[in-house]
Amino acid sequence: MSETPLAREIKDLIRQDGPIDVARYMALALGHPRHGYYITRDPLGAAGDFITAPEISQMFGEIIGLWAAHRWMILGSPTRIDLVELGPGRGTLMADALRAIGKVVPDFAKAITLHLVETSPALRKLQAASLSGRNPVWHDDITSLPDGPLIVIANEFFDALPVHQLVHRGGHWHERLVGLVDEELAFGLAPTPLPANLAPSLAGGALDGTIVEYPEAGSRVMAALSERLARFGGAALIIDYGHLEFGVGDTLQAMEDHRFVDPLARPGEADLTTHVCFETLARIAADKRLAVDILTTQAHFLNELGIRTMAANLSRHATPEQAEAIAKALERLTDDAPRAMGSLFKVLAVSAAGQGTA
Repeated sequence: MSETPLAREIKDLIRQDGPIDVARYMALALGHPRHGYYITRDPLGAAGDFITAPEISQMFGEIIGLWAAHRWMILGSPTRIDLVELGPGRGTLMADALRAIGKVVPDFAKAITLHLVETSPALRKLQAASLSGRNPVWHDDITSLPDGPLIVIANEFFDALPVHQLVHRGGHWHERLVGLVDEELAFGLAPTPLPANLAPSLAGGALDGTIVEYPEAGSRVMAALSERLARFGGAALIIDYGHLEFGVGDTLQAMEDHRFVDPLARPGEADLTTHVCFETLARIAADKRLAVDILTTQAHFLNELGIRTMAANLSRHATPEQAEAIAKALERLTDDAPRAMGSLFKVLAVSAAGQGTA
């Protein structure tokens, strides 16, 4: 398999400056201004590399739209509200959410100013097509979002933010690096261990080879978002695959053409993600004085918000083929078997204290 243009650039960078940490490698692979994975393509759907929940069924986005409507009511049904999505993909989730909002709570639909946090030019074009007529405002990051109450949705956003990986070796923690072995990209360790004040502390100690992931970028985004919500009011809903509680292990994975591939083999051509630690995100929110309203599995969240009733209503007006597709989509979204989507994906909802529960 031929070497990617970004692989050549990363190798040149390593030859010049030395090995880079995993977080920088992820940032380059996903966001390089010319060759980054998310900069150059639409990665979603059957023709892409992976499928997200909004692409599986309209029910997913519609349920989230109803959650947002409930949060708007808790805020006192203001005549103007900023609705924000982080990493909106093709705009499918938001289009489905807005359709449900318009049918059920038209006053909320009229109150919305839509904001999309998206860095990919390719995906911005698709979002503009999906959300034509809604006049979304695009942002490169959350720092340019307007002051005031926000209702924020982040589906499969945090998993693509760069993480640092630390490896326990010989009684010390070392940063995991990407360097060169025989002129090929390979993992290694920083020779100097982390200072004691920066090293993680695990109950019962750590075995040699134990890997801990530190989501510095995700923690920074969550802290900034939480500060805004604490100051101005509002709520955020975060859905992603990961763990409810802190754990150890290497969760870095690459996906290309719906198959898992070596994370170092095709930088710029494969999606890179890690599992999200929801305990970390919830703790950050609580430290910023937010209420943690929901911390559960996707299956439990969707079932509690009535997705089975929604599926039954859709099926009543569907052809047999459509009804079968609805049933399959429902099962895929809510199956709570150990490695199924309903259990692998988790949901966190946080809100400004004193504004009720989700």
